[in-house]
Amino acid sequence: MVFKRLLGSLGVGGPTVDTVLDPGAARPGGTLSGRVHLVGGTADHDVEHVALELVARVETEHREHGDGAETDGEGVVVFDRHTVGGAFRLAAGEETSLPFAVTLPWETPATELHGQPLGIVLGVRTELAVAGARDRGDLDPLAVAPLPAQEAVLEALGGLGFGFRSADLEYGRIGGTGQRLPFYQEIELTPPPRYAHQVDEIELTFLAVPGALEVVLEADKRGGPFSDGHGGHGGHDALSRFTVPHEGPAGPQDWTSLVDGWIQELVEHRASYGSHAVYGHESGVGAAVLAGAAGIAGGMVAAEVVDEVGDFFEGDSDDGED
Repeated sequence: MVFKRLLGSLGVGGPTVDTVLDPGAARPGGTLSGRVHLVGGTADHDVEHVALELVARVETEHREHGDGAETDGEGVVVFDRHTVGGAFRLAAGEETSLPFAVTLPWETPATELHGQPLGIVLGVRTELAVAGARDRGDLDPLAVAPLPAQEAVLEALGGLGFGFRSADLEYGRIGGTGQRLPFYQEIELTPPPRYAHQVDEIELTFLAVPGALEVVLEADKRGGPFSDGHGGHGGHDALSRFTVPHEGPAGPQDWTSLVDGWIQELVEHRASYGSHAVYGHESGVGAAVLAGAAGIAGGMVAAEVVDEVGDFFEGDSDDGED
């Protein structure tokens, strides 16, 4: 889907921009590619830069009001930014195209599984700066498929009888993890009969870094399971965390048995919550990898929370074009 719009801040007769993403879903840590098409307006313009912003619709919780009441809300978070074109002159009526290939953050949430949407909304927004005026122009929906290990964990949970309830992005951080983005993806699952008397639901979060995937599980904590009520995330004693390589554990990949063991630890050994159980070779993919995540993710732009969420993801076009 491509959104076209006249760059309003540049006035009537200003340049227009279309961003076209290459077909297919991207993957966390992978390459997002496409082209930015520019058409000059009725006069020459000096383009300062063309940039792409990765944005996500994120849930916010525990927003306190003057009367002490707390409400939930949502906003748009800019979680990465790339300049794809430097300074150049765009002549009147000139058409030009800027190819790009940018790397997605490893923690970019999955929006689909086997082509089926999970309810997560991501987008790529294009910014064109011309002669001191900046306009955030068109926005393209961004499709992201899970990493192989993420897909395997979800399939194993399905094979164990867990059902998908919902998925969203929660603003805040999970304490004690290597999380880098200002939000995390939470997938809520209903338990099979085997566990139904012990847990009402399971919350699942993936936190990936180069070479490793941290899986965070929690049970029975409805309505903001990781929140400490202050925008951060405490409750370390309520979390079980496990680490695997992206491609899965070494040797036979019996994902069902592996994940079932995680669930058993979660529901039967509550005293072990907060332990960092590493499956495989710790020196290769365990705590040391996650501890180094801060250095690997250097250069991440600061999060920007934008209040006006509706227009961006429900037809961000003044003229209604899709």
